Amino acid sequence: MARVRAPNDEDIISDALGRAPDIAMGAEHGRWRLCRWRQFVGSYTLPALPDPMFVVHIAGKPNVRTWMRDGWSETASLPGCATIVPAGQPTGWLVDGELDVVTLSVASEELQRAPVHDQFKRMRFAFSDPLGVALTRQVLGELYTPQTPARDVYVGALVDALKAHMLRGPASATAADIPTAAFSSHRIHTIMNAILDRPEDSHNLEALAERAGLTPTHFCRVFKRATGVSPHQYVMRARLDRARHMLEQSDTPMARIADALGFTSQSHFTRAFRQFAGETPSDFRKRRQETMQ
Repeated sequence: MARVRAPNDEDIISDALGRAPDIAMGAEHGRWRLCRWRQFVGSYTLPALPDPMFVVHIAGKPNVRTWMRDGWSETASLPGCATIVPAGQPTGWLVDGELDVVTLSVASEELQRAPVHDQFKRMRFAFSDPLGVALTRQVLGELYTPQTPARDVYVGALVDALKAHMLRGPASATAADIPTAAFSSHRIHTIMNAILDRPEDSHNLEALAERAGLTPTHFCRVFKRATGVSPHQYVMRARLDRARHMLEQSDTPMARIADALGFTSQSHFTRAFRQFAGETPSDFRKRRQETMQ
């Protein structure tokens, strides 16, 4: 009698989303599986996965949240972020717009041999990962080209690099340990996480550049190359994303939201939010409340 294969991460996600991945590939020995998923508005529940999963958010709307103990996460995943989903933990996801992610699952038994496998024992949501995104984009670019033996070898090497990046975990070096003469992706990564964690702080250009060990002009060029937006735009987007969450999850007055998130005035907040979301904060809150009723 043929042995029935146990469901893998890809099977479980396909069942939850009601569709197969756009593209999928895996190692012959079954120790890893890489998939691309494009999904749209909705809330989704994933049962516990048998293997830990590294999720790279490569494109789509910057408003993807995960379910915490008492509600949707205050932090949202943006393109350029990564998430670690541990094995054995059910998760919930809220997608407000098109989602485009790549998942890399690695067999649990292989992780047990890795020196940093402890990082996969807990959920780590929406941390910035420029290198992970860059490697993932390179893999996808190759997968959409004609298949040749040379391409397959190259794609395998890229996936091995992405897997090594995933297994390596957070860099242990501090900013002071890294030479300041050249661009450091580690420093940009750290600055992006600091902005996402506390968007209400001032994050002025001079202070960010000093933290990166670069001149303000050079820092702007490097930051935009890594994220696709200027430092000011990144800070503003993080603030407005946090504002959208506050409008959805609370009755906090507009003036208090504006002040809490570092806007100079309520009118400044209203203008910025309209440019970001296409409607005023009050209209957004009213529409959300009507949708939930």
